[in-house]
Amino acid sequence: MTNITQGFLGETLYRVQVLTKKDIPQLLKLQDEVMAALSDRHTVQPLSVGELNNILTGNGLMIGIYVEDELIAFRAVLKPIIDEEHLGRDCGIPDEELSRVLYQEISNVSPRYRGYGLQKKMAQIIMAQVDLNRFDYICATVQPLNIPSLKDKFSQGLMIAGLKVKYGDKLRYIFYKELKGEVPTFSEARALRMSDITGQQQLLKEGFLGTDMFEMRDHWFVTYRK
Repeated sequence: MTNITQGFLGETLYRVQVLTKKDIPQLLKLQDEVMAALSDRHTVQPLSVGELNNILTGNGLMIGIYVEDELIAFRAVLKPIIDEEHLGRDCGIPDEELSRVLYQEISNVSPRYRGYGLQKKMAQIIMAQVDLNRFDYICATVQPLNIPSLKDKFSQGLMIAGLKVKYGDKLRYIFYKELKGEVPTFSEARALRMSDITGQQQLLKEGFLGTDMFEMRDHWFVTYRK
């Protein structure tokens, strides 16, 4: 395994490494631990052995955080196949540029190590490994009201470009970001409740992009800008 960096969680030393196929048993064990701790298992779609193998054999990148010899967190990006479900199509990326799109895939942190900002640390680390000569865009999907994952995407500067049913029957926000483009400027802003699916879809049709979120009176809102 390739060591990328190391640091401290309180007084505990951790190291970040690029993962390989040899790490699949530990990845599956950590996924099981994370899934068992969820109050709603529908918020996360775990990766299968086949999907892990696909990423770890040249179709993406996966990093893991270790404390001693235990894997406590991991994060992945995937080079997807180009098909009709490609997220780039949902974001208006031209067909000829779809090969330059990466997906942000699953991010898991052991419940025993929450509170250290590891998801954010891993996002910074893995995105710094992306070859900008090969890729121009990053895309991702998040279930509405999966607040930690939504915060994670917005914190990286990704924006909502779509809200539709994907993967058969799952409603998902579709996020994207241009890796080398300038930060866009906006002149109009509207905020809608996250539960107002139809209203958000209408704004997206009108060319608005979801840029951030906030909580008010026990309701979550998304800010859309154009």
